Amino acid sequence: MSLRSLGVPILILSALAGGLKAQRAAARNDGDWPMFLHDLAGTRYSPLTQIDTSNVSTLTQSWFYAFNREGKPIKGQSPSELYQEITPIVVDGVMYLPAGDRVVALDPETGKEIWTYEVSGGLASFRGVGFWPGDRNNPPRIIFTTAHKMMALNARTGKVDPGFGREGEVPLEVAYDGAPVIYKNMLLLGTNFYGPGDRHINPALDQGGGQLGDVHGYDVRTGKQLWEFHTIARPGETGSETWLKPDSWKNRTGNNVWAFALTVDEERGILYLPVSGPGANFYGGDRPGANLFGNTLVAVDAQTGKLKWYFQTVRHELWDYNLPPAPSLIDIKKDGKTIPALAQVGKSGYMFILDRVTGKPVFGVDERPVAQGDVPGEWYSPTQPFPVKPPPISRVSFTKDDIVTAADTTLEHAQACQELWEKSGGLYNGGPFTPFLYHEDGKPSKPSLVFPGFTGGANWGGTAVDPKLGYIFVNTKDAPALGWMEKNPKYTPDNPDGIEPYIRTGPRGLGGFSAPVKDANGKTLGTLPCFRPPWGRLIAVNAATGDFAWEVPLGISESLPPEKQHTGVSNSAGGIATAGGLFFIGATSDNRFRAFDSKTGKELWVTKLDHTATANPMTYRGKNGKQYVAIVAAAGGPNRGQGLVVFALP
Repeated sequence: MSLRSLGVPILILSALAGGLKAQRAAARNDGDWPMFLHDLAGTRYSPLTQIDTSNVSTLTQSWFYAFNREGKPIKGQSPSELYQEITPIVVDGVMYLPAGDRVVALDPETGKEIWTYEVSGGLASFRGVGFWPGDRNNPPRIIFTTAHKMMALNARTGKVDPGFGREGEVPLEVAYDGAPVIYKNMLLLGTNFYGPGDRHINPALDQGGGQLGDVHGYDVRTGKQLWEFHTIARPGETGSETWLKPDSWKNRTGNNVWAFALTVDEERGILYLPVSGPGANFYGGDRPGANLFGNTLVAVDAQTGKLKWYFQTVRHELWDYNLPPAPSLIDIKKDGKTIPALAQVGKSGYMFILDRVTGKPVFGVDERPVAQGDVPGEWYSPTQPFPVKPPPISRVSFTKDDIVTAADTTLEHAQACQELWEKSGGLYNGGPFTPFLYHEDGKPSKPSLVFPGFTGGANWGGTAVDPKLGYIFVNTKDAPALGWMEKNPKYTPDNPDGIEPYIRTGPRGLGGFSAPVKDANGKTLGTLPCFRPPWGRLIAVNAATGDFAWEVPLGISESLPPEKQHTGVSNSAGGIATAGGLFFIGATSDNRFRAFDSKTGKELWVTKLDHTATANPMTYRGKNGKQYVAIVAAAGGPNRGQGLVVFALP
């Protein structure tokens, strides 16, 4: 007997059917990974619980998708490119990702290709793609970047969608390798750093025209540019007073936003821009002042691009301490109140927890004096901002007592490190923001040993959050920069042409202040740092208190005796959190993929991959109800073995 025959109105039948459809869609979408960072808030947090702390140890490989076909190199990719930083997305039962010279749609349970789009004249972004669900006049779209353009494909067919831009293409003023972020009717993109060779000034730019770091918003339907934000403050704009030399802002590259994806406070319509530093990275005598919006988290109205607030993390860039990742958003329960907050990390080795509506520090920030350098004509900021909490997330200072000992590695390695120190005449470190000292011919100075180095600290892998635990997760490494500043032989005062008068270089034979490790027969097994471990860490910060909830070494040094291997290692990329109480991360140079207990930091599962996983993982639920965890592992050389590895419970 039907409901209709029982007198149930058609309207109720329709409502019941619509409700069931909505429930099914909600259940399916809860298992999706619909964008690079999982969500607009950049949490990298999945609500899936099928894989949890009790069963993660049984994870096994389910399938593999190779980027190269038939063992051939990826067309257009240099053999020297050692990695891919791709995170796939899964929407409504389909996985989408760039794969070198093409964009593909895959069956997420098997890896079988549904469609393939061959990129003409270049490579697809090696980070990710964006998904727009479409409307009554436009099909759902996959949007990605390639070279100096943005393209849209029909998500159902993989064919170019001619309704976007001009026959599916929109030219970009500045190239961008990240994943486009879709918010309402907006397409939000960052910007790469592009300049003429090594020069930090681009004379070809119009003095009043768009600077290379400027950020734009586009209409997701038409591709039309809607707004532009100037990341280098111009006369009359907020921050212009921080460029103390007249016209030093003009024609300058840098201050770009190279985050792999941006984050948005969806409720309030606030877009967050982690701005890089102005060129050149290590010399700023031609740009005295704090140089806004360099090394600054900028909050703008997502619909208009209008400035709302800013927070500068480094005054006057001289270290390449930019802000690679976008912040993760988290609501903090503190003193009986809920604070809408965010966590921003960067290469300087600090985490800033800010009110995401006002930009005010949640736990306070101190402006402290820092060491000053001696490069002729350079401008040094007398102070830098330091968060009261959390503590530094990586090494920010060094003394001779921090040199590695035999108890840390081996007697021979420790002795070699001491010899390096003595050979150099000692290395200079003045604490956080140590300057590179001036080295003049005939008047040598001590090389500066700067922590962190050019790659951080924290880098583009950024942060993930567990909103239930209230934890912010970040992986960091200790890798110093070593060297000094000296005269640039290519510089002439009458024709600077964007060439800085002083450049950073360094002494030979010290490497990154590391020394070889050898076996009992004298065979070199590898090179290890000359400072005490850990050399890489995974940290959980309690957002409510600003304290570390836990920290553990991340990665092992296999060239050491087994009892000394848990040193932590160099790492690049980040991790994800799940409601199953887990934190997944690859990233490490030891080629491992790991799962940790989110609450305690205990390692629960580890597998060795064929190659380093220099990409953020992701997780999703397939149409078959199974939860999968996926990560890209990449190889160099002819790109053999480069691809997506997917795991599931047996």
